Amino acid sequence: MDYTAKWRTPPLKHPYLKVSQLLVLASLFYFCSGIIQVNKTVKEVAVLSCDYNISTTELMKVRIYWQKDDEVVLAVTSGQTKVWSKYENRTFADFTNNLSIVIMALRLSDNGKYTCIVQKTEKRSYKVKHMTSVMLLVRADFPVPSITDLGNPSHDIKRIMCSTSGGFPKPHLSWWENEEELNAANTTVSQDPDTELYTISSELDFNITSNHSFVCLVKYGDLTVSQIFNWQKSVEPHPPNNQQQLWVILILVVSGVIAVITAITGGCLAHRSAARWRQRNRNKEDMDLEKMSPINIGSAQASV
Repeated sequence: MDYTAKWRTPPLKHPYLKVSQLLVLASLFYFCSGIIQVNKTVKEVAVLSCDYNISTTELMKVRIYWQKDDEVVLAVTSGQTKVWSKYENRTFADFTNNLSIVIMALRLSDNGKYTCIVQKTEKRSYKVKHMTSVMLLVRADFPVPSITDLGNPSHDIKRIMCSTSGGFPKPHLSWWENEEELNAANTTVSQDPDTELYTISSELDFNITSNHSFVCLVKYGDLTVSQIFNWQKSVEPHPPNNQQQLWVILILVVSGVIAVITAITGGCLAHRSAARWRQRNRNKEDMDLEKMSPINIGSAQASV
């Protein structure tokens, strides 16, 4: 009987564990369990191998079934191929490539385990000659998260939100700083019922009085996307110390004294200049009076 063992990825000790390491671990598991894993994203093409070769002439004598869980995907009987309605126009068999099936325009609903069964006739009855399974994992990649500022719920506290949407499978969001996971708030995960794609968001409060470098990490399946948020605390001007204050006061006093002295000196010079000007005018008037000829009173009377 064929079965799939349950396997859980051990919790990450480090948020930056490389995706390649996770993929290697997953591949080793499926290799050891005998199930091949094919990883694809939506709208891509998947080729699932039956890992079995037959000649063209044998096609008329065998039955080939491809099924997903308990649902038939494709069947080949007497050389004729039939595709079930859910996979019509996007699925075909490639008999030259290990009896593979090719599924185009992958959907999230294509996720699952596909089994190939080859039957041959023996003594007028069909018996199973080969059976193999392939695990198809279809995902939708999440875009890089965006981080938005939600303001300040209190004086020294800021709130930010990290969000991303349009991915599959179900994601997990965590906040990290200095390789330590932080306590997030209001983490929500929702799924669109039509597209089956997920949306996730989470909030984080932090103290703005110190520097921070946060990592918003979104993990879905074996893949991760992340965004970094850096915060630099504001630098306030330092108040001047006592010595600086004394220098400021001294400069102001000296400037005031210089201004007063300049004003007094300027006033004195102006007053002295005005006094000199008046003295020169008086001397000139005196000189003009001395030059005037005296009037002879007697001559003046005789002429009258």
